[in-house]
Amino acid sequence: MAGCRFGMIRQAWDVSFSAEPKELAGLRRVIRLHLELWGLADTVQDAQLCATELVTNVMEHVGVGTPARLAISMSGSRLRLEVSDPETRALPTTGPVTEEHERGRGLMLVDGVAERWGVVLRDDSKVIWCELATGLRSSIDHVEGPQVAKTEALLGLMGLGSRTEGASRGALSVAHAEEAAIDVIADLLHWFRAHGCDPDSALDRAQMSFEKERREML
Repeated sequence: MAGCRFGMIRQAWDVSFSAEPKELAGLRRVIRLHLELWGLADTVQDAQLCATELVTNVMEHVGVGTPARLAISMSGSRLRLEVSDPETRALPTTGPVTEEHERGRGLMLVDGVAERWGVVLRDDSKVIWCELATGLRSSIDHVEGPQVAKTEALLGLMGLGSRTEGASRGALSVAHAEEAAIDVIADLLHWFRAHGCDPDSALDRAQMSFEKERREML
């Protein structure tokens, strides 16, 4: 199978927050925003679940209001989430969960969703991390799909040759490809107008088709 022609550089990011219930909705929103920008919409729900459980673990075992940090990056083809807090003594564990003994339930959920997880102790903090499968072949790959493959081939025929810094050999700039794709869309609108078709109607129908296919994929 051919590699991704247009390398998708996904810069690591992090956000500091206070481990409180009211912060969870905001963290889930920012995760969705970043992962959709990374082309990883299919990974959003699992990432939100893991982040929620890791933050809840901090609230339950370190304390509500604890200063914490969420960091998200790529680890090869996996998506890596890290939640850090200043408590270095109490280490998270999983184990049998009963109605009387709730400790460890959140990490059992993480263990069931993530490919792997663990703990890193630093001088002044503890980091609980997990890694999720993305279906990618590398950190700069894109999610597969027939429409994506057709567009990749079309943009490749347009002779784009600028490589993205840090991308693998042969991977081209997504920014250059984006500009080329916009030019293609504009040209198609000219084509519609030249043939007596309504460009606005074509855009609306294309958007409806796109949204329908997205819903079917969820």
